[in-house]
Amino acid sequence: MNEDARIYVAGHTGLVGAALVRNLQAHGFRNLLVRSHRELDLTRQDAVEAFFARERPSHVILAAAKVGGILANNTYRADFIYQNLMMAANVIQAAWKHEVARLLFLGSSCIYPRDAAQPLTEDSLLTAPLEATNEPYAIAKIAGVKLVESYNRQYRTDYVSAMPTNLYGPHDNFDLNGSHVLPAMMRKFHEAKLAGDAPVTLWGSGSPRREFLHVDDLAEGCLFVLREVHAGQVSNDLVNVGCGEDLTIKELALLVQATVGHRGEIRWDASKPDGTPRKLMDVARIKRLGWSPRIALVDGVASTYHWFLQHGDAKGMASH
Repeated sequence: MNEDARIYVAGHTGLVGAALVRNLQAHGFRNLLVRSHRELDLTRQDAVEAFFARERPSHVILAAAKVGGILANNTYRADFIYQNLMMAANVIQAAWKHEVARLLFLGSSCIYPRDAAQPLTEDSLLTAPLEATNEPYAIAKIAGVKLVESYNRQYRTDYVSAMPTNLYGPHDNFDLNGSHVLPAMMRKFHEAKLAGDAPVTLWGSGSPRREFLHVDDLAEGCLFVLREVHAGQVSNDLVNVGCGEDLTIKELALLVQATVGHRGEIRWDASKPDGTPRKLMDVARIKRLGWSPRIALVDGVASTYHWFLQHGDAKGMASH
């Protein structure tokens, strides 16, 4: 990749896409293509086809997705499978048709079986049932992985998939109806602090273990994969991107609470689902290839809360 590469970042307004744009610009790439959902609906095949025919990107990073936490995934199941399937199929097909040199498809650690051996290796894909609460989203992302692999085999394309672990950082979604666990905690503790350190109720038992990667580390990892990992180099043309360390949700809650400065009680609602008991990524593959993350969780949570304070409205919800 040279600095003149015409790179289309799909989903540039989201958590991951915004980090990718920052990272690419920091590395000197200036010829970036971005479109908002209003400008380009990736679920419409005709619109995607017209965009690729007109703009002719040489590289594509497919970070666009409909995403959310347990509540959103389990409630809007049809939306999650349909929209993510269509985005993957439309973009990958158009990339092949218009001779894109490299494509990076971004998935999620939830593609792996619910009860797969920990840590989760790339080769555990499709070896057992998925977690029920986010199965539609996971199936759509698995389809994207298999699209990448299948186009590489049939058409000799040079595409690759990267599976990030749980992400957080600036531009995250802090809406409690659709956010993931870390930003949801941050908003709850922030609002409870403003309410005089009121008690905070969190979902589940707090016992599940999760791994968290700062989104700027992910962006650096994605650029590394795009530059250094090629079709046929690894099985399934798939690479995990994570830090290889996890903690319990209770431990995360205490860290976020301390960062925010909330001094009230934490209550756990065991009637709500925990989700997958553990999701720790095996990152041996990407480490062997030469990449490791740099941002410690305690530092990343602190910088994310600072961003939240700078960009939130009176209710503590970040604007986008």
